[in-house]
Amino acid sequence: MKLYDFPLSGHSHRAHLFLSLVGADYDLVAVDLAKGEHKNPPFLALNPFGQVPVLEDDGVIIPDSIAIMVYVAKKYGKIDWLPEDPQQTAQIQRWLSVAAGQIAYGPCAARLVTVFGAKFNTAEVIARAHSILTLIDAELANRDWLVTSHATIADIALYSYIVQAPEGNVDISPYHNVGKWLRQIEALPGFVPFPTTKAGLRATS
Repeated sequence: MKLYDFPLSGHSHRAHLFLSLVGADYDLVAVDLAKGEHKNPPFLALNPFGQVPVLEDDGVIIPDSIAIMVYVAKKYGKIDWLPEDPQQTAQIQRWLSVAAGQIAYGPCAARLVTVFGAKFNTAEVIARAHSILTLIDAELANRDWLVTSHATIADIALYSYIVQAPEGNVDISPYHNVGKWLRQIEALPGFVPFPTTKAGLRATS
């Protein structure tokens, strides 16, 4: 397997982290976004959207971090990470939708402002980040993980942008249940950290 990624991308880290957690055999292939490699024909042949990450597996091409996690879980038969139970599957899908929705347009967007200079309304995306963090903190009040008694792809889908939310000037310290959950993920065998930058609240920490 080859994972085409960009180290400072939360989407890339999400895929990289999951591959490592399941013990997959893969190589990382860095894509230089600053030089526009993701918009050049060789990469566009892999993903016409020009986005990282992309997984290449013996001729099978899977763009999108969430699609990659689903593919890898299915390929390796990891029903602990992606259960077959219909109710649990539906609950996981709910959180995958949150990752692509409220997380992407909340803590992810806030981080894009400070790390990459994206032109979002800063107050709006920070407020959105706190709204979803409040909801997630409440969800974790009486459980250790989002869906089952152990980690699933739902937890991994949310991790990267929440742990780096301070880079987008989103203070996560008030969310104690979220903090405990982050530490649990970081204690999993095969965990790989998301590189940090000196941006936002992290600039003075």
